[in-house]
Amino acid sequence: MFDLLRDLWGFMLERKKLWMAPIIAIMLLLGTLIVLTQGSAIAPFIYTIF
Repeated sequence: MFDLLRDLWGFMLERKKLWMAPIIAIMLLLGTLIVLTQGSAIAPFIYTIF
């Protein structure tokens, strides 16, 4: 997993695509939020956001 992140970071630095970093970070945070709240009472409220 860390190799993938290191390769992605190297790609962004080499190709000057640093604008992709916030997009990837937000996608990771939203994915983590969905996984963590999947079985909780908060889940119906999270899914109304999307």
